[in-house]
Amino acid sequence: MIESLFRRLPADGEYQVFESTDGTRSNWDPQIQHGSPPLALLTRAIEELAAGTGLRVGRLTLDILGAIPVSTVRVRARVDRPGARISLMTAEMLTDRPDGTRRAVARVTAWLLAPSDTGDAATDRYPPLVEGEAMTVAHPWEGAPGYLETVSWRRQFTADGEAAVSWLSPLVPLVDAEPTTPLQRLAMVVDSANGIGAAVDPRRFVFMNTDTVVHLHRLPEGNDFGLRARGSIGPDGVGVTTAEIFDRAGFIGTSAQTLLVQRRG
Repeated sequence: MIESLFRRLPADGEYQVFESTDGTRSNWDPQIQHGSPPLALLTRAIEELAAGTGLRVGRLTLDILGAIPVSTVRVRARVDRPGARISLMTAEMLTDRPDGTRRAVARVTAWLLAPSDTGDAATDRYPPLVEGEAMTVAHPWEGAPGYLETVSWRRQFTADGEAAVSWLSPLVPLVDAEPTTPLQRLAMVVDSANGIGAAVDPRRFVFMNTDTVVHLHRLPEGNDFGLRARGSIGPDGVGVTTAEIFDRAGFIGTSAQTLLVQRRG
């Protein structure tokens, strides 16, 4: 039984150390991690570093620097651009090579901004997304073990030609039984936009994202998130998936992912 995505191990100097559980395993390859667990763990490091600054995250960018193994990972965060109103922070994940050296496998950069009262000017581009009856088959990887077991995935009925919609909710904590913030819970599912908005059949093509960029005009609330996603595939093996992101209160932001698209042999 998967009880969390990561288990905390003793720290190693400047690094927080975690054991990756089976809940991080990708639906593409069970030997590597799905993108959402690393994004969430690095987002956690950013939030911890930002605690007490009064700033809040406006953008998160995950860059996947290589195949992320389901193994022990080390995480550290730093401030790249300090500021009272605008700050850039970076968190990175490292794993061990067979020879004992370490390599960076994922990096999250975050712009944090100082909140102020703009309630009288607040606008949403889209009305709230209301969850309806879920389809019987949630996604093309139905039954795949690993990460997909840790998320409630409710695919919605949509008309032909419309963007695909799914509601997702994490079913386990991010780290052991430690509290998980709403932003971390969003990070635990938002990388799945690529699968939700799939423009090609995964039985015929592999389409893995190299990054996930999330812009948030409002911080997420709760544990349930709606993603309305659509993929576009170019003629030369490169694609993009974009999505609108919702919580129960309404529209909160957007995401975009770059795709490497390859035909299965």
